[in-house]
Amino acid sequence: MKRNILTAIMMAVMALLLPFAAAASDNKDEAGEKSGAFDAQGIIFDHLGDRYGWELPFNHHKSIPLPVIVWGTDGLHVFSSARVEHGKEYRDGNTIFRVAGTDSPYKGKVVEIVNEEEVKPVLDISITKNVCGVFVSVLVVIWAVMSVARWHRRQGMKAPRKMTGAIEFVILFIYDGVIKPTLKNKANKFAPYLLTVFLFILVMNLLGLIVIFPGGANLTGNIAVTLVLALITFFITNIFATKHYWKEIFNPEVPWWLKWPLPIMPVIEMFGVFTKPAALTVRLFANMMGGHMIVIVLTLLIFIFAAMGPVVTGATAVVSIMFSVFMLLIDVLVSFIQAYVFTMLSTLFIAFGQEDGHHEHKDDGHSLAHSQTLSTDSTVKTV
Repeated sequence: MKRNILTAIMMAVMALLLPFAAAASDNKDEAGEKSGAFDAQGIIFDHLGDRYGWELPFNHHKSIPLPVIVWGTDGLHVFSSARVEHGKEYRDGNTIFRVAGTDSPYKGKVVEIVNEEEVKPVLDISITKNVCGVFVSVLVVIWAVMSVARWHRRQGMKAPRKMTGAIEFVILFIYDGVIKPTLKNKANKFAPYLLTVFLFILVMNLLGLIVIFPGGANLTGNIAVTLVLALITFFITNIFATKHYWKEIFNPEVPWWLKWPLPIMPVIEMFGVFTKPAALTVRLFANMMGGHMIVIVLTLLIFIFAAMGPVVTGATAVVSIMFSVFMLLIDVLVSFIQAYVFTMLSTLFIAFGQEDGHHEHKDDGHSLAHSQTLSTDSTVKTV
């Protein structure tokens, strides 16, 4: 039984790695024709970056066309990405568009050609692979949440099973284990955002591990995506913050010589306000980008060592596939961990903004009085 499961996993991973292999082979041929070298760096960044089409499974030369939406010198232009694939030029009216090559400062971007030579950048709001991947992730999250809501609307408080039960378990795990203990009576106010961001990041992470459609978009490995999520947490933390939170930033309870004549502590506290979203951005981006890059590099080792003969190539292929299986399994775990860490840190940052000094002092006094009462009662009972 265990052998069958391991064989199935190996076959699945080999199937997932085939697009990388096909792409590597194609790029190797192209690079060999141009420079006689295997461009591993170009292949890595080609898969980790964004593009205007969504490549088909096991066929690197064809892709699912996506809409290109650009604003040129003569207005708005909308056309299919298939018209500018593989270095082709597309004329729309009097304007010519193409994707800039590797020798251009606008590499990989749609540009406008002026006077048949001059390249001019355009305002690009196209539905690229990453944008389409975000749409797919949003639809999956909506389906997941609505399936749980639909179950309880029909079945009441009866526990769901199968996939719906697993989704509810994840939701309750985050709410009862992270949000409720941290935010306490304000948990219901911020739970919708925190649960949504957890599911959204988790779905993007898992879809990014699938190299074929509808997966393969490196969303959380794109720093623009993680920056937007971190900025949302930043705005929620500071817009809904209490007066005590801002007081502790501009007038913290420290010795006066740390605030005047040089505002050392206020500057440090204000600096900390902006380092929190930066930490959220880089943490998620770096971990997910690193995981994708390791799997691609392990696959490319097969083609890098191909020049050393069939024996070395075969041994490298076995080792690369085994380590790729291990890394993909680790990446599945990392997908959950990074979604959990982002949500946990966001919850903590929001909780910092909800601190109220007056209530804390009252609660501390009440707790002290209550503990003193319990101590007195226990002493009396002991006596």
